[in-house]
Amino acid sequence: MDDTDNRLISLLRQDARMSVADLAHKLGVSRGTVSNRIRRLEDQQVIVGYTVRLRPEAEPERIRAWMAVMVEGNQTRQVIASLLGEPGVSSLHDTNGRWDLLAELEARSMAELGQVLERIRLISGIHNTETSIHLSSYR
Repeated sequence: MDDTDNRLISLLRQDARMSVADLAHKLGVSRGTVSNRIRRLEDQQVIVGYTVRLRPEAEPERIRAWMAVMVEGNQTRQVIASLLGEPGVSSLHDTNGRWDLLAELEARSMAELGQVLERIRLISGIHNTETSIHLSSYR
């Protein structure tokens, strides 16, 4: 990947629906160049998909939380597999420091979040967790 690929990815992260013509204009290259680069990045699985980001106000009832997870011994792979199978986990990240993993959780209500937390805490290999409810985001 070169600088143009990195700039293209940055623009797509800001607005994945931006037209090829707009991307080409912002990058100072032809539309064909943009199309070819996007196709190549998809073929190489650098770009693996596109998504929709919603304003928090669009889903006011949705509860988001972050759970830091401490894994016992060398059971990280098993814990990751279990967490990836948990429907309440929307993303999972490996990290360093005191906590081994960071899970982003989503639920439709506090009761549902409580059920998600209960299921996660029962996963074999999890030593400790700490959960914080997401209140606001700033850009």
